[in-house]
Amino acid sequence: MAIETNPTWILVSIISFTVVSSVVSSSFDYGLALSKSLLYFESQRSGRLPTIRVHWRGHSGLTDGLEQGVDLVGGYYDAGDHVKFGLPMAFTVTMLSWGIIEYRDEISSAGELDHALEAVKWGTDYFVKAHTHPNVLWAEVGDGDTDHYCWQRPEDMTTSRQAYKIDPENPGSDLAGETAAAMAAASMVFRESNPHYSQLLLHHAQQLFEFGDKYRGRYDRSVGVAKSYYASVSGYNDELLWAALWLYRASGREEYLRYAIDNAHSLGGVGWAISEFSWDIKFAGVQILASQLLLQNKHHKTHQHNILKKYQSKAEHFICSTLNKSKEGQNAHRTPAGLLFIRQWNNMQYVTGATFLLTIYSDQLNKSKQRIQCPLGSVGPEEMLAFAKSQVDYILGSNPQGLSYLVGYGSRYPKRVHHRGSSIVSYKENKGFIGCTQGYDQWYGRQRDNPNVLVGAVVGGPDLHDNFRDVRGNFMQTEACTYNTAPLVGVFAKLRMLEEVKYEEMVMPLVSSA
Repeated sequence: MAIETNPTWILVSIISFTVVSSVVSSSFDYGLALSKSLLYFESQRSGRLPTIRVHWRGHSGLTDGLEQGVDLVGGYYDAGDHVKFGLPMAFTVTMLSWGIIEYRDEISSAGELDHALEAVKWGTDYFVKAHTHPNVLWAEVGDGDTDHYCWQRPEDMTTSRQAYKIDPENPGSDLAGETAAAMAAASMVFRESNPHYSQLLLHHAQQLFEFGDKYRGRYDRSVGVAKSYYASVSGYNDELLWAALWLYRASGREEYLRYAIDNAHSLGGVGWAISEFSWDIKFAGVQILASQLLLQNKHHKTHQHNILKKYQSKAEHFICSTLNKSKEGQNAHRTPAGLLFIRQWNNMQYVTGATFLLTIYSDQLNKSKQRIQCPLGSVGPEEMLAFAKSQVDYILGSNPQGLSYLVGYGSRYPKRVHHRGSSIVSYKENKGFIGCTQGYDQWYGRQRDNPNVLVGAVVGGPDLHDNFRDVRGNFMQTEACTYNTAPLVGVFAKLRMLEEVKYEEMVMPLVSSA
């Protein structure tokens, strides 16, 4: 049967769909960015690897902990070297978990939930192993000094794998607190899909928090080899508050909220007004978490409400400073092209952390239909999200260099990342052993691109003037870290969903009119 058609309608429809496609295609592919970001964590795995999607990686660190009589195989390498540093690893897992908690449906809709769960579990499986006694946590495997002397593939590693721990005689409240936060947050992630594992993680988190709170001290004073690489400059007060709030969210037990309320002043939670958020300085994250409780009305007493309001005041200082809505001298710096700039060394970690906090706070304000009042004017959730998106778009290529700082995304991205495994031919292609200094002689100084692409890694990024040198030895800009990428997982998923909704809103009227 022939169907009558209207040539004019067809022409209008074609033009309309062409316009819609043009508008949508001008945005970045956040779904692809999400997929690539999760792939990065497979590149950073230590231990006996299952069948993974990163073809150039293999087993490594299979004797970790052997000398100390403990199984410490697994976990993540933090960056371009092969030390397993506990503090940044735990922060990475906390941020991955937080992203899944906030944007689980969005990650699932993108078809990436299984990969996200795997990324978290690879870290928490290691933490379970490393927490060998209620008051003992293995803090580090390997040391930066001997590791940096060599340039090898992880599969060839000949550097020291000595392990270091914290215990009552050698405390580390910051490390215990962050690991407790990671396991508490992860317990929420696995609550429905793996309830037994979720309870196991919560049990470990509670023990670690008690350990860290009872035996107080900075971990970098107990584990001296960490100090030159991941010194706990902020101390442990922020991590204790951070852990308490995560345990409250995970368990619902009032004692943890009371801890965050009763210690808000003494531990600096309502005293520090901070303009950065990182693996070391968690105060802004603590304040945002507390503000979420306030906005969700998850408190019962006037005293709690008043203290949470003080947390919120400091959280909003962070927001206002980041958006350049504070008084002169209190705003975060930006590059000429608009990228947040906190510090010369690996600045992108501060960008991605701030982007995540802005995104989730924007969501919370949107749900509660509120705005915040900054010194330079009122700010709503739309403005917060728009700025967060501008930072993501800068990372993906909307910058003066026209370069994606997410490796493997787009046509132009850093090709000489400061990363041992990426910069040396894969052992699957060349099974010959590459010695400690041989890697420096043959691979480190090469002027050619890395033979293996470190897909999904977020490198340190440009300088204060938006300049970037893609040179392997320029480690301040070309080294990538797990905690750079981790905060973006949830944000990519959120932005992808917004783009999908926007597309449907533009297309559906055309379909309806047909």
